[in-house]
Amino acid sequence: QVQLVESGGGLVQVGGSLRLSCAASGRSFSSYTMGWFRQAPEKEREFVAAISRSGDFTNYADSVKGRFTISRDNAKNTVYLQMNSLKSEDTAIYFCARSIQTQWVGGSQEKYDYWGQGTQVTVSS
Repeated sequence: QVQLVESGGGLVQVGGSLRLSCAASGRSFSSYTMGWFRQAPEKEREFVAAISRSGDFTNYADSVKGRFTISRDNAKNTVYLQMNSLKSEDTAIYFCARSIQTQWVGGSQEKYDYWGQGTQVTVSS
Protein backbone atom coordinates (compact mmCIF):
# COMPACT_ATOMS: atom_id res chain seq x y z
CA GLN A 1 0.00 0.00 0.00
CA VAL A 2 1.25 3.45 -0.90
CA GLN A 3 0.41 6.55 1.11
CA LEU A 4 1.03 10.08 -0.11
CA VAL A 5 1.00 13.04 2.27
CA GLU A 6 1.18 16.60 0.96
CA SER A 7 2.38 19.58 2.96
CA GLY A 8 3.47 23.16 2.44
CA GLY A 9 0.23 24.75 1.41
CA GLY A 10 -1.02 27.99 2.88
CA LEU A 11 -1.98 31.58 2.26
CA VAL A 12 0.29 33.73 0.12
CA GLN A 13 -0.03 37.04 -1.68
CA VAL A 14 -0.05 37.43 -5.44
CA GLY A 15 3.50 37.25 -6.71
CA GLY A 16 4.66 35.17 -3.79
CA SER A 17 6.10 31.67 -3.62
CA LEU A 18 5.36 28.37 -1.94
CA ARG A 19 7.00 24.97 -2.02
CA LEU A 20 4.78 21.93 -1.72
CA SER A 21 6.11 18.58 -0.60
CA CYS A 22 4.65 15.12 -1.01
CA ALA A 23 6.07 12.35 1.15
CA ALA A 24 5.45 8.81 -0.02
CA SER A 25 5.50 5.59 1.94
CA GLY A 26 6.68 2.33 0.44
CA ARG A 27 9.83 1.17 -1.29
CA SER A 28 8.66 1.67 -4.86
CA PHE A 29 8.67 5.46 -4.94
CA SER A 30 11.69 5.69 -7.23
CA SER A 31 10.14 3.34 -9.79
CA TYR A 32 7.27 5.52 -10.90
CA THR A 33 6.36 8.84 -12.40
CA MET A 34 4.91 11.31 -9.90
CA GLY A 35 2.49 14.11 -10.62
CA TRP A 36 0.83 17.16 -9.15
CA PHE A 37 -2.77 18.08 -9.83
CA ARG A 38 -5.06 20.78 -8.51
CA GLN A 39 -8.74 21.44 -8.07
CA ALA A 40 -10.15 24.94 -7.77
CA PRO A 41 -13.59 25.60 -6.28
CA GLU A 42 -16.37 24.44 -8.61
CA LYS A 43 -13.87 23.22 -11.19
CA GLU A 44 -12.62 19.82 -12.22
CA ARG A 45 -9.29 18.54 -11.07
CA GLU A 46 -6.55 19.40 -13.56
CA PHE A 47 -2.98 18.40 -14.31
CA VAL A 48 -0.20 20.68 -13.08
CA ALA A 49 3.12 18.88 -13.52
CA ALA A 50 4.74 15.44 -13.70
CA ILE A 51 8.23 14.03 -13.32
CA SER A 52 9.62 10.69 -14.45
CA ARG A 53 11.06 8.19 -12.02
CA SER A 54 14.63 9.35 -12.44
CA GLY A 55 13.75 13.02 -12.84
CA ASP A 56 15.04 13.12 -16.41
CA PHE A 57 11.69 14.07 -17.89
CA THR A 58 9.22 16.68 -16.72
CA ASN A 59 6.00 18.09 -18.10
CA TYR A 60 3.94 21.13 -17.14
CA ALA A 61 0.52 22.53 -17.83
CA ASP A 62 0.72 25.64 -19.99
CA SER A 63 -0.82 27.70 -17.19
CA VAL A 64 2.14 27.08 -14.86
CA LYS A 65 5.02 26.70 -17.30
CA GLY A 66 7.89 29.00 -16.38
CA ARG A 67 6.53 29.60 -12.88
CA PHE A 68 6.35 26.14 -11.28
CA THR A 69 9.11 23.55 -10.99
CA ILE A 70 8.61 19.89 -10.10
CA SER A 71 11.47 17.92 -8.59
CA ARG A 72 12.01 14.75 -6.59
CA ASP A 73 14.39 13.28 -4.08
CA ASN A 74 14.21 9.51 -4.34
CA ALA A 75 16.40 9.05 -1.28
CA LYS A 76 13.75 10.87 0.74
CA ASN A 77 10.72 9.43 -1.09
CA THR A 78 9.56 12.99 -1.68
CA VAL A 79 8.37 15.01 -4.64
CA TYR A 80 8.27 18.79 -4.59
CA LEU A 81 6.45 21.55 -6.40
CA GLN A 82 8.13 24.95 -6.25
CA MET A 83 5.58 27.60 -7.12
CA ASN A 84 6.77 31.12 -7.94
CA SER A 85 5.00 34.23 -9.21
CA LEU A 86 1.73 32.93 -7.85
CA LYS A 87 -1.52 34.26 -9.25
CA SER A 88 -5.00 34.33 -7.77
CA GLU A 89 -6.06 31.69 -10.29
CA ASP A 90 -3.54 29.29 -8.73
CA THR A 91 -5.82 29.05 -5.69
CA ALA A 92 -6.80 25.40 -5.36
CA ILE A 93 -6.34 22.20 -3.45
CA TYR A 94 -3.12 20.60 -4.69
CA PHE A 95 -2.80 16.82 -4.87
CA CYS A 96 0.17 14.63 -5.55
CA ALA A 97 -0.27 11.30 -7.25
CA ARG A 98 1.74 8.26 -8.25
CA SER A 99 1.50 7.02 -11.79
CA ILE A 100 1.40 3.44 -12.98
CA GLN A 101 3.99 4.51 -15.56
CA THR A 102 7.76 4.99 -15.17
CA GLN A 103 8.98 7.40 -17.85
CA TRP A 104 5.73 8.82 -19.19
CA VAL A 105 4.99 12.29 -17.82
CA GLY A 106 1.49 12.89 -19.07
CA GLY A 107 -1.49 14.31 -17.30
CA SER A 108 -4.14 11.64 -17.85
CA GLN A 109 -5.58 11.08 -14.41
CA GLU A 110 -6.61 7.51 -15.11
CA LYS A 111 -2.92 6.61 -15.30
CA TYR A 112 -2.35 7.65 -11.69
CA ASP A 113 -3.31 5.05 -9.13
CA TYR A 114 -2.49 6.53 -5.73
CA TRP A 115 -3.49 10.00 -4.57
CA GLY A 116 -2.84 12.14 -1.53
CA GLN A 117 -5.47 14.00 0.45
CA GLY A 118 -4.40 17.40 -0.83
CA THR A 119 -3.11 20.66 0.58
CA GLN A 120 -4.85 24.01 0.22
CA VAL A 121 -3.09 26.86 -1.56
CA THR A 122 -4.76 30.25 -1.39
CA VAL A 123 -3.33 33.20 -3.30
CA SER A 124 -4.75 36.53 -2.19
CA SER A 125 -4.61 39.90 -3.83
